[in-house]
Amino acid sequence: MIGLSEEAARIVDPTITVNPTANYYFMVASTFLIAFAGTFVTDKIVEPRLGKYEAAEEHKEELHQLNDLERRGLRWALYMSIFLMVITLWGLIPADGFLRGTDGGFLSSPLIEAVVAILFIGAALCGIAYGFGAKTFKNDTDIMNGMTKSMGTLASYCVLVFFAAQFVAYFKWSNLGVIMAIKGANILMASDIGVIPLMILFIILSALINMLMGSASAKWAIMAPIFIPMFMLMGYSPELSQVVYRIGDSVTNVISPMMSFFALIIAFIQKYDKNAGIGTIIATMLPYSVVFFVIWTILLIFWLVLGLPLGPGAGLEYTMPQ
Repeated sequence: MIGLSEEAARIVDPTITVNPTANYYFMVASTFLIAFAGTFVTDKIVEPRLGKYEAAEEHKEELHQLNDLERRGLRWALYMSIFLMVITLWGLIPADGFLRGTDGGFLSSPLIEAVVAILFIGAALCGIAYGFGAKTFKNDTDIMNGMTKSMGTLASYCVLVFFAAQFVAYFKWSNLGVIMAIKGANILMASDIGVIPLMILFIILSALINMLMGSASAKWAIMAPIFIPMFMLMGYSPELSQVVYRIGDSVTNVISPMMSFFALIIAFIQKYDKNAGIGTIIATMLPYSVVFFVIWTILLIFWLVLGLPLGPGAGLEYTMPQ
């Protein structure tokens, strides 16, 4: 989102630079806070509501101590992980490393640009190493059979995604998401309130728009050119606008049918509950959204009151150049 934030900020100040670590301090604090909050919600609210789980015969799993072959498989997977890590560092640490970008930098490197493929290959190699170490794989046919079994879960996902894609396409075609973003911006601009109520309203607006548009970057591409210049003229930094948007976008991800992983989550939960659907997911995840909204809003208020920087060189306020 940094690139979008920087371009939007340059509408007001053509010389401004928004650093990739703009929200780093806030993210570090959020990591621990949300981890504890999520654990609390799971243990005290969500899990007790689910009741006792009666597994179908084909899904029954028993916990047992690792045997010697499983330990051997884990060691082999660890060795493969270390090997891949050494290769990665060998390509990154030298100034002319083969994983560095054409400009010698890291952000433009093949490692970043092809990170999905690299993660896929790395995970596959570690899984194969475990399989041969634990002797669950004996040849390439076993590997293919294992992959085929895993892909079976995606059958219902593909069906759900087909219809979800139609809905998203029609929604995009109608421009309802764009209209919502612009109308919401006009409402915020018309309200003459302080920074804390203003940012809370922006969180709520971002959270509501997230229910209508799935992609975080797509929403920010629409909202950033509207809100960042507006907030800069009011004296608030682009980094603050971005972190507030990220809070609102995050709290409703788990209950938004527009989220790209929503159909996949339904496919996974139907493995254990064949009657589960969109309503089941939203009802189960709603406590997380509510608690995360409250916790993150309190953290933001704490940050604003103390005037803490959001990241290295990223303050809360912005002053127009003379």
